[in-house]
Formats: sequence, C-alpha cells, structure tokens
Amino acid sequence: MALNRGVAFYILAIAAVLIYGVIGTYVLGQGGNFNVKVNSWNQALYFTVVTISTVGYGDITPVTPIGRDFVIVLIISGLSIFLSALTLLSGEFLSARVASLYSGMSAVDRRKMNNHIVLVGYDAVNSMVARKLKEQRRNFIVITGDKPTADALRKNGYSAFVEDYTSKAELEKFHLERASDIVIDLRDNSKTVYVVLVVKKLAKGAKISVVAPTAESETHLKDLEVDNLISPATMAAEMLTKALDGDQDTASELGSK
Repeated sequence: MALNRGVAFYILAIAAVLIYGVIGTYVLGQGGNFNVKVNSWNQALYFTVVTISTVGYGDITPVTPIGRDFVIVLIISGLSIFLSALTLLSGEFLSARVASLYSGMSAVDRRKMNNHIVLVGYDAVNSMVARKLKEQRRNFIVITGDKPTADALRKNGYSAFVEDYTSKAELEKFHLERASDIVIDLRDNSKTVYVVLVVKKLAKGAKISVVAPTAESETHLKDLEVDNLISPATMAAEMLTKALDGDQDTASELGSK
C-alpha cells in the first residue's frame, strides 16, 4: 500500500514537471527566448525530455535570462523527481529480492526434503516438538505463516519457511510425499481441517499427526482419520482427573487407618 501511494505520487510529480516543461518551452519559445522558435508542442516535449535527461544536444538553447532561469528550474525539478522515483522503486525491488532470497529454499534445504519431518504451524505443541527434534539432530523443517516467527527460528538454526500452508501449490514445494511424519499445529479450527485435507492428498505415505485446537474440533478431525490426534485440552483434563482421583484414594486410605 505504501509503495502504491509512493508510485502514484511520483507519477503525478513527473507529469507535473513534463507539463511545466512543455508549456514553458512552447510559450517562451514563441517569445524569442531560445535560439530557434518553438513552433509545435512536439518540439517543446522534445526539448523538455532532452533537458531533463541531461543529454543536451544543443540544437535548442535558451538565449535570454528568463529562458535560462526556466531551464535551470526544469533541470533541478526534473532530476530531483526522477532520481527520487528511481531510488524508491529500486529500493523496494532490492528489499523484495533480498526477502525472497532469505526466505527461499537453499540447495542444503532441498537436500533435507527426503524422509524428513514437517511441522506445519508453530503453536505450543510444535514449538516443543521442534526443540526436541533439534536436540536429537533430526531432519525436520518448520512451515509457518508468520514471518517474524520464521526469522527468529532461522536465527536459532532452524530450517523455517514462511508460506501459505493452506495452499496446495505452496506445500508441494516441501515434498510432503517424501516426508516420514507431518505434525499440524494451528490455532484455527477451520484452517486445521483444511490443511489436513490438503496434506492427506499430498502426503500419501507420511504419518500425519494433528493437534486439535479445541475440544470441539476433535469430532471433525476424527472423521478425517489421521494417524495421531492430539488434544491438549482432553489430555490435561484426563491428567487432572487422575490427579484428583489419586488425592481421593489417598484420603480414603488415611481415613481407613
């Protein structure tokens, strides 16, 4: 959005400079302020472009003070706007290029795409899984939709990528058909279900584990027949119930004594 506004501004500014140059050249050229009389708008446009580009063929030159002042303003304003526009566009292009190279896959990354573990999403479970896999020196990658998260992971030595994991075309880059395991850990229920459907089409032989974002989503995810369905909420409730049952048994034992 910021780039679009910047481009629009410079387009208007360039247009304004050209209009100033063409009209000024034509009017002053008709009044004898140049060495030749400017008889057409095309001739005025020619002089304006040649002047702004600093080519200066010399076939049309100012010969009066007002003509020279006009040309000085035209050169300064034209060069300033063109150089500023060029700086903006080239800076944005280079930034996009660097970001693309930084987030893209290297040859080393591509070699890892065989019998690898793929972590889709980086919520609480996958963050712990990634830490353990790194400690074990396992071959794995992390796919996240959040650039700051991916940048932080890469700084810590992880193979992390910023992609739209709901896109089949984007996921195909990571050769899920060669993966040994895929763990999906997303906060959004609908995205989780959709990503599971996409992954099941791409990764026929991989073992798919899914973290249920909520207890309510378990039913839908069970229908998808994944290899492992992990529900942190259900597991926490079961552990807490066992702990409470243990306290009750202990109290009963003490009471009987």
